[in-house]
Amino acid sequence: METSQPTKVTVQAVIQAPIEQVWRCWTEPEHITKWNQASEDWHSPRAENDLRVGGKFLTRMEAKDGSMGFDFGGVYDVVNRHEAIGYAMEDGRRVDIAFVDQGNETKVIETFDAESSNPVEFQQAGWQAIMDNFKAYTEQN
Repeated sequence: METSQPTKVTVQAVIQAPIEQVWRCWTEPEHITKWNQASEDWHSPRAENDLRVGGKFLTRMEAKDGSMGFDFGGVYDVVNRHEAIGYAMEDGRRVDIAFVDQGNETKVIETFDAESSNPVEFQQAGWQAIMDNFKAYTEQN
């Protein structure tokens, strides 16, 4: 029996901030709750992050009107400070993030396994919107 490999999707941004600031905003819960949403009508009221190999993270994502919400979480298997983070989501899909130090700016490249219930383009747009929010937040903080 043949099993199909998941579709890999990549989103990225160049943040006008040094790697230390980018890393802090990406990994610290007090920052994660400020940028981790795909649209203005959603928010992340809670985030937990045990940033180490074998550590878990969980971010609560909810519609601001309370109509729906979900927990987004996983377990880290790669944590290289200021360079890379990798984790498996609770459903087994993979996410890898590279942080490329370019002096006063930092390139962030995130690759994830698409899920099968929504179109890949929809997923890519949502993850890119979150990345764009991260970029805007980090450049202002």
